Amino acid sequence: MSEVLAVAIDGAVATVTLNRPAAMNALSKAMRADLADAMRALDADDAVRVVILTGAGERAFTAGLDLKELGSDATAMADATGTDARANPCAAVATCRKPVIGAINGVAITGGFELALACDILIAADTARFADTHARVGIMPGWGLSQKLSRLIGIHRAKEVSLSGNFVDAATAERWGLVNRVVPAGGLMAAARALADDIAQVEPGFAASYKRLIDDGFAATFGDGIAIEHARSSAANATISPATIATNRVTVQARGRSQQES
Repeated sequence: MSEVLAVAIDGAVATVTLNRPAAMNALSKAMRADLADAMRALDADDAVRVVILTGAGERAFTAGLDLKELGSDATAMADATGTDARANPCAAVATCRKPVIGAINGVAITGGFELALACDILIAADTARFADTHARVGIMPGWGLSQKLSRLIGIHRAKEVSLSGNFVDAATAERWGLVNRVVPAGGLMAAARALADDIAQVEPGFAASYKRLIDDGFAATFGDGIAIEHARSSAANATISPATIATNRVTVQARGRSQQES
């Protein structure tokens, strides 16, 4: 654990907590570097299958870049907009092969909004809110927000959010498809952990390959995405034996019956 980042591993699930609650978990240079190092270490840890990313305290997931630091350090802006993964927290999350669940416990603002969108799955507390204040601060986004947001919620809604700087509450974020679901704040981490435990049951190599397939297809045109899927599925599925499929079928059926009975 560093002064600004906490990492806890419980079984196959790691929880990474942005830990500057007094500063609304603002993404300082130190926090960004520590997050990159933590994500790289968790990616290399074969015992970890899923990562949960959240913020300390009740107010903020993260308020984005530390504007106080940007206003007092002439090198801070260049560092934040560089391509080094230790400076770009979104790249640090995106390069992790393990599924990353964002447990959004409070506000996710500007760079914090971008960090949330770098996660693979988003579960939001009912107190969570999202805002893009790049236009109001006068800083262009550099971690993917201008391209991801329009693809997730539509170009007109994205322009409204980004050009107004207004907050989007949790219920609206869910209705727009920005988050997977909203849960009571007190149950956020339990919900994220339950989902993480489900995902952790998938063979890690397969989960990593499937995650990559989805991400690569999302970044391509629909036609190219279909071609990518066909090529990779043909190569991967040709290596699967009938015996493996039969064994996995029994496991899937047993899990289905268990879920119906619960």
